[in-house]
Amino acid sequence: MDEQAIKKIISESLVNADIQLEGDGCHFTLRVVSSDFQDKSRVQRQQLIYRLFETQIADGTLHALSIKAFTPDEWAKQQ
Repeated sequence: MDEQAIKKIISESLVNADIQLEGDGCHFTLRVVSSDFQDKSRVQRQQLIYRLFETQIADGTLHALSIKAFTPDEWAKQQ
């Protein structure tokens, strides 16, 4: 799957998402910062992202997605 396609799907679904993505076409590591993650657990955040790619995961277009999801405040503290 194309990195730009992944970024487009996420940016169309999450408010002001800051997206960093690395991968080889089937396996990706993803870091997303969005206020949409506020008051959500780590699992809920990952589920939200995975739901965006249900079709691609099911048909094998996207094989593996490692997700790190932060609110803007959490990400600021990481810096």
